Amino acid sequence: MSEVVQETQQEFWQPPSPKAADEMVLGSIPTMAEACSRCGSEFLLGSRFCHTCGGSRPEAMSATARQDAAEMANLWEWAVMKTRTAFTGLASGKVIRSIELPEWLSYLHFHAIQRWVGLSTASLIAFVVGLGCVAAALLEGLISPKTLVDWQAIQFYRAEWLLAATAAFVAGILLKKPSGQ
Repeated sequence: MSEVVQETQQEFWQPPSPKAADEMVLGSIPTMAEACSRCGSEFLLGSRFCHTCGGSRPEAMSATARQDAAEMANLWEWAVMKTRTAFTGLASGKVIRSIELPEWLSYLHFHAIQRWVGLSTASLIAFVVGLGCVAAALLEGLISPKTLVDWQAIQFYRAEWLLAATAAFVAGILLKKPSGQ
């Protein structure tokens, strides 16, 4: 009976030798393809062959592709670092304070428009959304239809934009504060 215990085979989830264990770890690195190019089925974890068709498991990326990916990662890190330093300078306010804006630009400030039009914040936002919807309906007309079905679809989209504009204008009217307050 003691001979049987000594002669047992390895369990199926354990590698049979340390060398095979290293190969299995290397085989499960994501540099190997995830799906078979022949039949499209996914490879089992650590397998070198497709369990469906028997095809060999190719590498997902070649050595040059891996090198290109590493270079792109380095370029991305450099760009992020440069952007972070630029925005740090902007956040400090030194750059923004040094820019001189034209005088007429103060008329486009949200609160200046709000005082000029005499609307509350919510009704002014609804008004701007309504203007945007009307502009979208007008810009929809720049699309040139090729068939009757295309023309009907464009008209349908224009009607939807105009309906949204109407809803936004009605919301602006309902959200407007009475003039006595």
